[in-house]
Amino acid sequence: MTQLIVKDLGKTYGSNVILEHTSFEVGSGQSIAFVSPSGSGKSTLLSMLGLLLSSSEGTVIVDGQDTDELDDDQLSALRRDVFGFVFQHTQLVGSLRALENVEAPARFAKDLPFNMTERASRLLEDLGLKDRREHYPFQLSIGQKRRVALARALMLDPPVIIADEPTNDLDEMSATSVADKLFERVSEGGILLFATHDDALAARADRIMHLEGKTFR
Repeated sequence: MTQLIVKDLGKTYGSNVILEHTSFEVGSGQSIAFVSPSGSGKSTLLSMLGLLLSSSEGTVIVDGQDTDELDDDQLSALRRDVFGFVFQHTQLVGSLRALENVEAPARFAKDLPFNMTERASRLLEDLGLKDRREHYPFQLSIGQKRRVALARALMLDPPVIIADEPTNDLDEMSATSVADKLFERVSEGGILLFATHDDALAARADRIMHLEGKTFR
């Protein structure tokens, strides 16, 4: 079982307050959608939740461990072991083929309980990309890139998936494929935290948090 406790989280740049006083708890088998207008801080929140960005106030507690107490190496290990990320702009490595992009997280892990290439291939096939595994990102559509990014996020079977606008700019079929795969992880006991402006996608979450002022509630 995995649990995240977020206490009074906030981010400030100089005198510019991006977010403040955001608190919640979430556990295995649960999902939360963060809904707000574009440019209002959703991506900042997700980056702090996934320990990619330090907070200006508050903390994230992962399975009882206050992440403010961890050094850089410990934070890196926690990110690797706990979180899978689906970034808004996919952030695929242009010099790597689709299969290699999916394999990338596994290349930094030790004692894998599976064959790296077999698992990456299976994830791509599950997402309808069997015939795209040798393609470079520039040869893929936006929808295909998003599915490759999702496969990469799932590569190490992380207990927490963080997804930033995972269905943005996708056609209905591609959006449904991505959404179904994300919520499949929830049904398997994972935690899903995602930002979206898609009301239909948000409605599938166990909880929807809206931005009120500078605070998600």
